[in-house]
Amino acid sequence: MNTSMAAKHLGVSSKTIQRWVKQLDLPMERNELGHYLFEEKDIETLKKVQEQLNSGILLQDIAIEKKQAVRKGTASLSMPPEEITDIMERLKRLEKKMNDKADAVVSYQLLQHRREMEELTNRVKKIEQNLEQLSSVLSGTSHDENPFNLDIMKDKEKSEKKGIWKAIFSF
Repeated sequence: MNTSMAAKHLGVSSKTIQRWVKQLDLPMERNELGHYLFEEKDIETLKKVQEQLNSGILLQDIAIEKKQAVRKGTASLSMPPEEITDIMERLKRLEKKMNDKADAVVSYQLLQHRREMEELTNRVKKIEQNLEQLSSVLSGTSHDENPFNLDIMKDKEKSEKKGIWKAIFSF
């Protein structure tokens, strides 16, 4: 009997049956797809669980006799030692390839970051040079030394003079 049939038989949902089996660690038989298969004795065990829950006992406090679970369709784990050795060697080669690839990716990323850092450093140097030039212009160097041909100081003086004349002659 599958999970949904057992759930109908007990009057609960399939999820409830699955939760009971998992939380109580009940060793239920499974098919090749991993679905639970319930026999009459399993249904009796689940009925006992349901009765205890209905009487007010918490799920984690329920005591159940456990049987040994059998899973149908499982593969045999016995392999010849040569195959195991071959598989282990393949696994080691794959791990080495994976580590080499990871190292190559990290190296490439480091080179990219180094190039970006050098580019940013060069930009910062250019900005510092421009700031030095601007500060020398603002500090009052002569017009001949001004590489930008800016008349910052003259414009400031003119605007102050215009402000005074406007204040005097404005209506």
